[in-house]
Order: sequence, then C-alpha cells, then structure tokens
Amino acid sequence: MSRSTFRVLFYLKRNAPKKNGMIPVMCRITVNGKVSQFSSKLDVEEKMWNVELGKLTGRSLVAQEGNRMLDKIRLGINKAYQEVCDTDGYVTAEKVRNAYLGLGQNHKTLLAVFKQHNEDYAKQVGKMKSERSYWKYCVVYNHLTEFIKQRYKMSDIALRELTPAFITDFELFLRTEKNHCTNTVWSYMMPFRSIIFTAINNGWLARDPFYAYHITKEETKRGFLTKEEITALINGTFKKKSYELIRDLFIFCCFTGLSWRDMYNLTEENLQT
Repeated sequence: MSRSTFRVLFYLKRNAPKKNGMIPVMCRITVNGKVSQFSSKLDVEEKMWNVELGKLTGRSLVAQEGNRMLDKIRLGINKAYQEVCDTDGYVTAEKVRNAYLGLGQNHKTLLAVFKQHNEDYAKQVGKMKSERSYWKYCVVYNHLTEFIKQRYKMSDIALRELTPAFITDFELFLRTEKNHCTNTVWSYMMPFRSIIFTAINNGWLARDPFYAYHITKEETKRGFLTKEEITALINGTFKKKSYELIRDLFIFCCFTGLSWRDMYNLTEENLQT
C-alpha cells in the first residue's frame, strides 16, 4: 500500500481578527490533497508571524511559548496520523483531525447528538410532541449540516470545539445564505440552543457557547380584514374551483378562530353536528 501524502500547516485566520487585534492561528491537515482544519486556540499579533515558517518569530517569551504550543500540536497530529495508518489503513485528513482531537466513541459531535435527538423526538410525535416542532428541529439540523460543510469543510464538528463565534457565524449564515428574517432566525436558534443545553446537562459539553449570545424576537403588527372585506370575499367569484375551496377554508377559520395549522390537521373525527 502506498503511503499517503501528509502535511501539517499553521496559518493565520486574517479574516476573523479578535476585538483586541489578535489573529487566531489555525491548523490545517492535508492528506492526499484533502484538507481538514481546526483552531489551535492560539491568538497572535500579525507582525510576529512568519508565514513561510508557519510559526512566531523572535525570542520573546510570548514567541517561545506560542511556538512550543504549536510544536506540541504538530507532534500530537503526527502521532494521530500514525495511529490512523496502523488501525484503519485508509487515511483521510478528517480522520487524523478527529483522532488528534479525541473524537472517538467517548466524545460527542454536534450533528451526531442532534440526529439522535431528532430520532428520539420523532417517536414522540402525536403523543407528547407536535409534528410542527419535529419539522423545525429537522430544518435546523439540515441548516447546521450545510453550514458546517460550507464553513469548516467538515461533515461534523466536536461539541467541545463550539465557540460563541460558531453561534454568531451560524446566525449570519441563516440571515445571508438563507435570507431569513429576524423572527425566523430566532425560531431556528431556539431548537439549536435546546440541543446545546442537552449536551451540557449530559456532561458532553463543559461550557455554553451561547453564554454571550442574545437575539430578540421582533414584534410584528398583523393586518386584519374588515367586515366589508370579509363579505366581499364571501360573495366573490373565482375562476377555479380550487380557489373557492381555499376561500371557504379561510372564511371558516375566520369565524371559528382556528389557526391554519389546526385547519390543516382537522379530520372528520373532529367534526360534531
């Protein structure tokens, strides 16, 4: 079996500087041209960084400690790479990354936890849970899957890698990539937050990435029909019979106070004469 091409590179994430001006150092693992990356948890001044060497320059205490930390990460990744080679045979950048971060059976990842939650939730639909709530959890799961793949080039992310920046970046994704308004974003962040609380309560996550996050649902003013408008709607004529049915259902909701969702779930068994 031919040996895989393997490389570890440290680089600055210049497009995401911290408020104090420091730049996060990212670690990129490349195996056979495929990459996987993660944060080294080290922030540095840009002027101290040597791009060619992928390390800090100078002999200051900050530079020495930073480089020592990066060397330790590199050694750990090399060890993880060798372990994957010995146990799996087939090596990928993501496998090496997960092995280094300890993402084995005893460590939880976000989408895996979310998926298990949704499977358990589905069993309770119609009993203790509503189909509408289940649908919302599924939508959020799909959005997170797309976000992680697009932003981090990964199929999943470790719970312990979640940061406040991940939360705000996901919100931005919902607003810009999915074009959702504030109230829709709010309704999607709440199920996500519930999953995080579950992870914390089960001891899978030590800190809450939502701790500094805040989003407020906006009040909306809903319009209403006047008596004259309802009368005009009742007496109106339509080109298609299907439109008349929709009109009749809408008028029924107006006079009974049923929501559209309640109307959608209405069955003959619910009707009494």
